[in-house]
Amino acid sequence: MTTSLITGATAGIGAAFARRLAADGHDLVLVARDGKRLEEAAAELRTVRGREVEVLVADLATEEGISAVERRLADPARPVDVLVNNAGFGNRGAFLEVPLEAELTMLKVHVEAVLRLTSAALPGMQDRGRGRVVNVASVAAFLPRGTYGASKAWVVSFTQGVARDLTGSGVQLMALCPGFTRTEFHQRAGMGTSNIPGWAWLSVDRVVGEALRDLARGRTLSVPSLRYRAVVWLTRLVPPGAFGRASSKAGRQYRTD
Repeated sequence: MTTSLITGATAGIGAAFARRLAADGHDLVLVARDGKRLEEAAAELRTVRGREVEVLVADLATEEGISAVERRLADPARPVDVLVNNAGFGNRGAFLEVPLEAELTMLKVHVEAVLRLTSAALPGMQDRGRGRVVNVASVAAFLPRGTYGASKAWVVSFTQGVARDLTGSGVQLMALCPGFTRTEFHQRAGMGTSNIPGWAWLSVDRVVGEALRDLARGRTLSVPSLRYRAVVWLTRLVPPGAFGRASSKAGRQYRTD
């Protein structure tokens, strides 16, 4: 029996991971802030091959929420084989336009929670000689883009560094860096998206499918779609200032739909 714990599991990429892993035969632990949506998602997923689905209501912007998930991950009686750190959000506006409290909350969710939940999961995985951790970052990790991009850059660096430290342990870590993906992300942040061309968008199922293929291949970094892999490649060739201007235009100057 394989059990996967997914944060931010009620919508978007997290929900797509839950559907796919349930279809692949995994039991699930779904983590999110909204208890009603969690129960609805769990009820639907239990119909997929009769999977066991546990729900854990936790807000990862709070100490209580992170601690609750840490305890579940560290429980030796109920081992977690796959951890997907997916919870996250965006703030609309440039640095100093966004309240400092909101920036600190972002760091709590994108950095502290990822660090602590990964740390809680790894000892048991090492003892069993197997386990996988997927930390969801973003293509923004490779572009100069304020606190959001910086937090996702940390996720990539942290994940790849720990993956090297655990070489030969049987435990895999991978950072997933999608580009624009059709989820609730922009709507929740109050960002319009009508100025983003249709070709730039990916579906959540494509993102998850490519991520799991890359994980099976032992990769520590997954960038779904050739177009976004090209963007990451170009960031290594083009002066950072040029990409910074392009990223700010595409990522911050949203129009209302």
